[in-house]
Amino acid sequence: MNEITMTLQADHLILEALKEDISSEDVTTNSVMKEAMRGEVQLICKQDGIIAGLNVFARVFQLLDAGTEVEFFCKDGDAVKSGEQMGVVRGDIRVLLSGERVALNYLQRMSGIATYTNSVVKLLEGSKTKLLDTRKTTPNMRIFEKYAVRVGGGFNHRYNLSDGVLLKDNHIGAAGSVKKAVEMAREYAPFVRKIEVEVENLDMVREALEAGADIIMLDNMSPEEMKEAVRIIDGRAETECSGNVTKENIARLTAIGVDYISSGALTHSAPILDISMKNLHAV
Repeated sequence: MNEITMTLQADHLILEALKEDISSEDVTTNSVMKEAMRGEVQLICKQDGIIAGLNVFARVFQLLDAGTEVEFFCKDGDAVKSGEQMGVVRGDIRVLLSGERVALNYLQRMSGIATYTNSVVKLLEGSKTKLLDTRKTTPNMRIFEKYAVRVGGGFNHRYNLSDGVLLKDNHIGAAGSVKKAVEMAREYAPFVRKIEVEVENLDMVREALEAGADIIMLDNMSPEEMKEAVRIIDGRAETECSGNVTKENIARLTAIGVDYISSGALTHSAPILDISMKNLHAV
């Protein structure tokens, strides 16, 4: 996540998170720190994993005080070990104390997603299939969570509803049929947008193929049905499978030969990575 993206897309979200945590003042910090005092604190990893969100972590403190200095000993995407010192933060002790929780919340959440994603990506090694995230993200955390998926080795599906056409069951129901839904999407959507159709059985696969869908999503179908669907499609559309895909059950899908597997679990079920700030002292 570069500085332009941070300023345009992330700063206002980070500020809202800080406002949520400090509605008027940090009473505890102001009680023990009556005036500014320079200090430093170590950033310590307490669990093995893949780190993601270091720039967001630093930005929390810099938005509180532009004079805060953050030095990292690793970078996003690095494998880190329990007990490893990943960096040091230097600045006004009051800023270090007040920003700690919000900064760690971002870093722990994003690193947890990167770690979980990486563990699933490894299960797909040797296949042509790419792992995708979904829109099942925490409200106001999508930019951070989808970035973390990429750091972990996964790929992003559409970012939001403005990003592409995905005709799901209820869209098809509203339109009346797969064929009609695709026709309406072709007529309305910009020509640069691909049209993806979610299907639940082989009859819908055939209908989506006949309608000219660019991508066909095989949703909650059995592995046997998916294999037959891939055979029917025969490269005439890209293929994606979806439906309660987790690290525990993805192995059943690796031999099917789809282009993509999408998993909401990457963002909605990844546990955080345990990280802490320790050994705060004046300098």
